[in-house]
Amino acid sequence: MGIGVAEICRKGGFSDATFYKWRAKFGGMEASEARRLRELEEENGKLKRLLAEAHLDMHALKSVLG
Repeated sequence: MGIGVAEICRKGGFSDATFYKWRAKFGGMEASEARRLRELEEENGKLKRLLAEAHLDMHALKSVLG
């Protein structure tokens, strides 16, 4: 018999809810696929921040110009 979920979570320092959330998200993936997904999510976050900064710059320019 394998190690129980509660034991894995205790050793890893996270909750069982987090375990099940991760399993739902990454359960059917290979390690390389999960790595690529994480990279894409990071890139998406960076692009969203750049877009937000561009919108702030446009708003500031509109305020200054009229």
